[in-house]
Amino acid sequence: MELLCCEVDPVRRAVPDANLLYDDRVLQNLLTIEERYLPQCSYFKCVQKDIQPYMRRMVATWMLEVCEEQKCEEEVFPLAMNYLDRFLAGVPTPKTHLQLLGAVCMFLASKLKETIPLTAEKLCIYTDNSIKPQELLEWELVVLGKLKWNLAAVTPHDFIEHILRKLPQPSEKLSLIRKHAQTFIALCATDFKFAMYPPSMIATGSVGAAICGLQQDEDVSSLTGDALVDLLAKITNTDVDCLKACQEQIEVVLLNSLQQFRQDQGDGSKSEDELDQASTPTDVRDIDL
Repeated sequence: MELLCCEVDPVRRAVPDANLLYDDRVLQNLLTIEERYLPQCSYFKCVQKDIQPYMRRMVATWMLEVCEEQKCEEEVFPLAMNYLDRFLAGVPTPKTHLQLLGAVCMFLASKLKETIPLTAEKLCIYTDNSIKPQELLEWELVVLGKLKWNLAAVTPHDFIEHILRKLPQPSEKLSLIRKHAQTFIALCATDFKFAMYPPSMIATGSVGAAICGLQQDEDVSSLTGDALVDLLAKITNTDVDCLKACQEQIEVVLLNSLQQFRQDQGDGSKSEDELDQASTPTDVRDIDL
């Protein structure tokens, strides 16, 4: 007797809602409320005494790797970093609790965005069991209280589809542009210099950087250079010079990431299997500027 495997993917995803994507009021509402969810200050200067910027980058990289390995939705990691930054902007935190805070933020973000959220036990395993599930659950309430249960933050991903539908690019290129833009958004979330940027600016700069990078190899848009930047700035009511500066910074972050990857590859500090894993939603090795 033959056994047939009839298992299907248990994850169910909603199809894009045209009523939301094609109504400009939705975009305007996002632009109106986005700054409510930004950190209130550059917390390394006035709040945190024990935590340094490089520590944030380390925990952010770890969080990104966990989200990638667990195949989380693209929104989970930037949303978790938003929670982490908003918490650190108001609560002095010992560096020994930073990974615990990162795990709690992923826990909360996955509950909001995932069909099947990450479990406390699984997150504890990723910390080499340095924290216990009960400790994570207790800190979940602490973080929720400090964030005033205001978890539905606006992230750059909320703007991507609104931006793409207004650009005159071939429809068959949309998925590639979207994929690269998601990579830039993830890279921005790991770098503190973007923590105070409005999500709409990061999204717009990421789309612009994606199109400019892809334009070298193939025709992905009829607009290039200043014309593209002007249109992107108009879509999200962003200052053109600020947008250009943001896009340049995004490209610098990508180049630094590529250089770090090549250095690690040259040093042989990672195994071949680790090098084959994408560390972002799009492998940075696949991006060209």
